[in-house]
Amino acid sequence: MTDSTDDAPNEILAAAKEAKARSEAAAKAVTGKAKSWPLAKIGLGVGIGSAAIAGAVLFANRSKDQ
Repeated sequence: MTDSTDDAPNEILAAAKEAKARSEAAAKAVTGKAKSWPLAKIGLGVGIGSAAIAGAVLFANRSKDQ
């Protein structure tokens, strides 16, 4: 007794293939967006901003007696 579903693709495998294709497409889209961001400039700005905040805190906490 042979089953006619042997020739049909497995639904689970088809769904897994579709999910993998979607995740790969999403990863490519995110990678494309990440490449367009100026990360070096953003990092430099964050570093300068952090130094400015640290300097302001040190200035505000210094003793007024001196």
